[in-house]
Amino acid sequence: MPFISRRPKLKLTQEETNWLQPLSQSRSEAAGRVQRAEMLLRYHTGETVSRIAAALRTNRPRVERCIRKALELGVRAALEDLPGRGRRPALSAEARAWVVNLACQKPKDLGYAQELWTDDAPARATPAQALLGSGPSQLATAFARHGVENSARERGSAS
Repeated sequence: MPFISRRPKLKLTQEETNWLQPLSQSRSEAAGRVQRAEMLLRYHTGETVSRIAAALRTNRPRVERCIRKALELGVRAALEDLPGRGRRPALSAEARAWVVNLACQKPKDLGYAQELWTDDAPARATPAQALLGSGPSQLATAFARHGVENSARERGSAS
């Protein structure tokens, strides 16, 4: 007697099917997205997890993870990679905005002796709890994201 799955069937709308079909055959998309699209289409048509894994030359846990994500989060979310375990940013968005604002002001206006900011001066001028140990490289990244160039920091205005 064959095993009967208790996992719910994946119900795709016609729009989702029309979106997944070309994606599953794409040669320009990321290979992981293409493979996950193919997994979802095959599971939708009624293939078993074992057959899908064998046909796509992958393992069952990967197929099961993809299907579980589609059932819990939706089809589009199942195609994306989940965030990794990487290190969290040391600067919050508010702290980053505060530092950029500080760097766009003249140091003299804030009571400092120098007329121009150096790369690490905003790091020394900010409260420790706002920066949480971030150094000049993180500040340079924050400035680059906000379009603040070194010459703009020297002039004391945003570009």
